[in-house]
Amino acid sequence: MLLTLEGLDGSGKTTAWEALRHAHPDATFTREPTDSWYGDAARRSRGADDADPLAELFLYTADHADHLSRVVRPALSDGDLVVSDRYTDSRYAYQAASLADTEISRPLEYVRGVHGAFTREPDATVYLDVDPETAAARAGAGDKFERASFLAEVRANYERLIDAEPERFVRVDATRSPEAVLDAVEDTVERLIEAHDDH
Repeated sequence: MLLTLEGLDGSGKTTAWEALRHAHPDATFTREPTDSWYGDAARRSRGADDADPLAELFLYTADHADHLSRVVRPALSDGDLVVSDRYTDSRYAYQAASLADTEISRPLEYVRGVHGAFTREPDATVYLDVDPETAAARAGAGDKFERASFLAEVRANYERLIDAEPERFVRVDATRSPEAVLDAVEDTVERLIEAHDDH
């Protein structure tokens, strides 16, 4: 089973991912961007205000392709639970927002189309929902992807993704205390695993 954690920067996703590692020590825990040189290139582009948004998309896409072949597919074929901190939906939401002012007319559909040919869709996605202002304040707005106006566009893209596949997403209110959010995520993940095992 492939389970992904998604949300704006500052939503508490990585904290939830760390907590789940303790609850599921036998699972494969991974993240995007990865620790590979592809992921390193993608991370470097985040800090560069002059990075071309299309070039940046393909850095993240290359990292995703490598991640699939090196980590995700082998773990799934071994029957592992795979939990990824960010995955394709981050690309769809963030890179589509980055491409909004380019000549690409339907950025969200374009980015999904690029991935559609080769990706492995998640079985379930936990979406930590927080408003853009709170997310920007928590994240410290350290790079271009963490500013509130940009995050508002990203959040709108996430909402479009959830509307398109409501059965895959479980929304968790991430404006609550960290303890309440972690409890909600852990309970949600237990339910999702049980539901998947029952099929």
